Amino acid sequence: MSKIAEVKAAVENGKVKIVAGLVQEALDSGADAKQILNEGMIDAMAVVGARFQKNEIFVPEMLIAARAMKKGIEILQPALKAAGSEPVAKLIIGTVAGDLHDIGKNLVAMMIEGAGFEVTDLGVDVPKEKFIEELKAQPDVKVVALSALLTTTMPALKEAAEAILAYKKESGRDLKLIVGGAPITPAFADEVGADGYSEDAASAAELAKKVIGL
Repeated sequence: MSKIAEVKAAVENGKVKIVAGLVQEALDSGADAKQILNEGMIDAMAVVGARFQKNEIFVPEMLIAARAMKKGIEILQPALKAAGSEPVAKLIIGTVAGDLHDIGKNLVAMMIEGAGFEVTDLGVDVPKEKFIEELKAQPDVKVVALSALLTTTMPALKEAAEAILAYKKESGRDLKLIVGGAPITPAFADEVGADGYSEDAASAAELAKKVIGL
């Protein structure tokens, strides 16, 4: 088994403790950093996402695989920067004002990062103004992902979406808005003007790529 294949297997199986070492071994053996990322991690997370959608694994297994991927990326980042490797796009994510749930949002963030995005996670209970501040601070962000886990915070998601879309129009930026969370439906996503909705973390990663044309 090649070093990259070992990395892929370790990420798929959530071997958090050994991934960093395997990534370093792959780099030391001369493997290309971008190849390790694409074939060892992004491909592994695609497999994990597909298995989740088929109900072969569940949220705990996905979280462990995502943590393993994160450990590997920590080792890879210096080599990726040195090689001039760019993320596929930048994305901002946060749980809207009044909502303190973060497990689902964290998993979505990790899966999207696993798909090759550079993710800025604003955390939970994020007011609409904070999303706009971050967009102004990062003019190259392409996607904003909003999460709400309570029916009582759906109005806050709508307000955040309205503020982001107003900023998009005012600034003329090419921004995409995606939404998700337990009470969110495709109809609600349409109502708030989102470019897409996903029902779980695996499909969120695919959606993030789809809305920017990947």
